Amino acid sequence: MATLLALASAVVYGMADFAGGMASRRVAAATVVALSQAAGLLTVALLLPWLGGDPAPADLLWGAVAGIAGGAGLVLFYRALATGVMSVVAPVTAVSAAALPVLGGLLLGERLGAVAVTGIVLALVAVVLVSAEGGLASLRSARLSAVAPALAAGAGFGLFFVVLDRTGDDAGLTPLAAARVVSVLLVGGLALAGGSGLGVPRRVLPVVLLAGIGDMTANALFLVATQAGGSLAITGVLASLYPVSTVVLAQVLLRERLVAAQRAGLAAAAAAVVLIALPS
Repeated sequence: MATLLALASAVVYGMADFAGGMASRRVAAATVVALSQAAGLLTVALLLPWLGGDPAPADLLWGAVAGIAGGAGLVLFYRALATGVMSVVAPVTAVSAAALPVLGGLLLGERLGAVAVTGIVLALVAVVLVSAEGGLASLRSARLSAVAPALAAGAGFGLFFVVLDRTGDDAGLTPLAAARVVSVLLVGGLALAGGSGLGVPRRVLPVVLLAGIGDMTANALFLVATQAGGSLAITGVLASLYPVSTVVLAQVLLRERLVAAQRAGLAAAAAAVVLIALPS
């Protein structure tokens, strides 16, 4: 069950990223992030009466730390996009986000079978390939000035997964509410300080709201996966397969063509999921 929930979170994360990317073509990225985060906060607030759980003070603290990590990751990601090349920033960020939960799980004493380890390694490769819309040549020519911010952004996303996994099994979705309050304050404050403002055209607003609701739904699926006893190494790497969903949507809805590396990445992702899902 935890594997399916983590995989579902990756699908929804990718859909949310696709919606956010579409909105960012018409509105400043900082504004899209701030408003979508606010929409996610409203979503989790509406769910708390039924799915709030019984959190301890430590759960709220872990949630707040996760919010700082996730919010900082978003800020660093968009800053990396502004100063770097998307075909370099996206795969480096994605593999960094995927690797950190794997390392965290191993450091926390998780033990994985050979088949699962093979699946995790294949998933990390798949994340790089799927995200490399400029092909592997763009990665080989990457400069440290573009790679470093992308690594930092991915570390923020990966740390979000690791910290959220530390919350108690009975905490429900309350840690996500704490995380989102902190990230809204962080990202919203930076958007206003940067002069982006929070206004969006009426026709773009539903897309922004969809991105925020989707992101929170994916967060909830991931959190429930960890609360269901899922291994951090496995749930983290599965959730980090979100670029697959984004790329597929771009191909179906925008008719974007896949380069050879991306096609290989999709095949690798499918094989990775099968290997990870096999009984140990």
